[in-house]
Amino acid sequence: MYAEERQQAIAALIGVRGRVAVADLSEQYGVTTETVRRDLAALDRMGVVRRVHGGAVPATALAAIEPGIAEREHSRAEQKDRIAAAAVDFFPGAGGSVLLDAGTTTGRVAALLPSDRDLTLVTNSIPIAARVAGLGGVALHVLGGRVRGLTHAAVGDDVLRVLATLRLDVAFIGTNALSVGHGLSTPDTDEAAVKRAMLHSARHVVVVADSSKIGREHLISFGDIDSIDVLITDTDIDPEHRKELEDKGIEVVTA
Repeated sequence: MYAEERQQAIAALIGVRGRVAVADLSEQYGVTTETVRRDLAALDRMGVVRRVHGGAVPATALAAIEPGIAEREHSRAEQKDRIAAAAVDFFPGAGGSVLLDAGTTTGRVAALLPSDRDLTLVTNSIPIAARVAGLGGVALHVLGGRVRGLTHAAVGDDVLRVLATLRLDVAFIGTNALSVGHGLSTPDTDEAAVKRAMLHSARHVVVVADSSKIGREHLISFGDIDSIDVLITDTDIDPEHRKELEDKGIEVVTA
């Protein structure tokens, strides 16, 4: 079976079943799991399916579903750990200020905050605030507002008012999707407003996002590609997407 034929068969199977696992496809079509992943990546780029942890679902299945923090915590965990480790190089020096957006990848960045320098940390994430509250050397400032149960992020006018008064050295921003045409995007209006304000409050913007989010688009754009200084992602990023981003002047770091 040629690759194109196999990909068409996989797409049809996903349409019928709703979700398939890489291991099951590998066994059914007698190819390696790496071959299946390449097939799924090609179908994802065409917008036919959407890759999820361990497999794929129909593209329409994710259109109106925003995963909760518990589900996202375990999705692509190894890649997120590597991304966070690479983010350490972008922390400011002693006396600097850091903004951490809410999210599971930024949460991993928070776990690696250096203990050898004094830093001011601003976040709208309840889990991140709880994680670093007792960390020596960190002056923690929590942005207060309505907390979204789905993401445990503070949102709303109170958050926006405070962010408008701040100028921070480095912001580590998470995103649900990133494309050259639509920029950084997310499904929720309130989170988009906060993320947009965060981009404007920082001198240097570092986006931390695993490669499954690159080349995708969600409903609401909260920042142009030009608002990103650095993207830290994993080594599975599509080479074409990487080139598009670097052509826009973005430093792409893979981990």
